[in-house]
Amino acid sequence: MEQTAEAGAPAPIRVLLADDQALLRSAFKVLVDSEPDMQVVGEASDGAQALVLARERRADVVLMDIRMPGTDGLAATRLISADPELAGVRVVMLTTFEVDEYVVQALRAGASGFLGKGAEPEELLNAIRIAAAGDALLSPAATKGLIASFLAQGGGGAEDGPVAGALHAERLAGLTGREREVLVLVAAGLSNDEIAGRLEVSPLTVKTHVNRAMAKLGARDRAQLVVIAYESGLVRPRGEDGRARAQ
Repeated sequence: MEQTAEAGAPAPIRVLLADDQALLRSAFKVLVDSEPDMQVVGEASDGAQALVLARERRADVVLMDIRMPGTDGLAATRLISADPELAGVRVVMLTTFEVDEYVVQALRAGASGFLGKGAEPEELLNAIRIAAAGDALLSPAATKGLIASFLAQGGGGAEDGPVAGALHAERLAGLTGREREVLVLVAAGLSNDEIAGRLEVSPLTVKTHVNRAMAKLGARDRAQLVVIAYESGLVRPRGEDGRARAQ
């Protein structure tokens, strides 16, 4: 039975579960439905079904397994990201391992982030809330330099990497100096509050710069900003710790 929001309370986050393992979906459903601010609105066993249900059930967040038979999670995420009617849908990819060969492909495909299947229950619930808010998600167990490391190595083997990089670099020309500065700090994994402290401005001001950068670069969320920052060459990992630095 679906939960309903109390009068005056915000509507619960509508979550779609996409995984070919029924037992895992059942476990996720029990966990998600136990929270008053979210509810499971559908379950899919492959990517094609996830795409259909995302439309039918008006999902806010899709927990998407990368490896599924038929249409896998990567293909489904690309289709969701390319559909204007699903512009508000956020995808969190579920991986077996934190360092997964498909992580960067998932982010390039339009995912808001990724989470290991071995994550703690609170991490999973927090991931849903973060994604629903439009923020980039890296699970606490993942290092902030993970995306940078993969992109520096041509992560995921995407053939269109150089082309995408050139297009992003051209778009960067439209950013103001402050927006570029904020983008570098976003790519380093800093939150709005941390960026505000670094630049000595308010978090609201940072949010405004982030939103403007997203609009100018055609990014769905912060995760896409991170990918663009590295693919364009604006920043690159530094040393073994993978921390970002501006070019």
